[in-house]
Amino acid sequence: MKRFWILLLAACLAPAASADDALWAKLKAGGNVVLIRHASTVEGLGDPPGFKLGDCATQRNLSDAGREEARRLGRQFQFRAINFTTARSSQWCRCLETARLAFGEEPEPWPVLNSLHADASGEAALVKEVNALAAKVKPPYNAVLVTHNFNIRALTGISPKEAELIIARSSSGKLEVVGRIPLPQ
Repeated sequence: MKRFWILLLAACLAPAASADDALWAKLKAGGNVVLIRHASTVEGLGDPPGFKLGDCATQRNLSDAGREEARRLGRQFQFRAINFTTARSSQWCRCLETARLAFGEEPEPWPVLNSLHADASGEAALVKEVNALAAKVKPPYNAVLVTHNFNIRALTGISPKEAELIIARSSSGKLEVVGRIPLPQ
C-alpha cells in the first residue's frame, strides 16, 4: 500500500506534458515552416522616416532583452535537436540579428520576407513564395523564416508576439497552421 501512495504522489508531482511539448515534437519530426516574429525591439512601431535596409543605425533594432530572447530561442532549438535546412530572414536588421543570435549562423536574406508594414504590395509574392517553399520542406527538416508581424498575419491570419513561433505546413499548396509556441522561458 505504501508503494501505491508513493507512485500516486510521484504522478501528481511530475510535470504534465504540455501542448507546447506536442508542438516541439512535431517540429522534431520535421516537414514544417517555422515562422518567427523578430525578437523584442527598442520602443516604437515601424522604422524612422528615411531608414535604409543596409544601415542598421537608421532602423528600429533589437533591445538587449530581445537579444536574450533570440539566444533563448536558439537554446531551445539546440536542446530539442530541431533540424532545419534553411534559415531565411527579412533584410531588416532586427530580423537578421534575431536569426543570427538564435541559430549561430548568417541567415539567408530573403527580400520576400521584408516588412509589409508600410507597403502591402508584396503580400501576393510573399504568400506565393512561402507556399512554394513549404511544399518542398520534407521531414526530418524544417524551414525557419524570421520576419515581421504583418507578414506572418498575411500568411496565417495570426498576429504573433515578438519571438513567438508559428508552426505551419503545406496542405493542398497552402500553409496550414499546426500551432504556435510562445517564446520559451
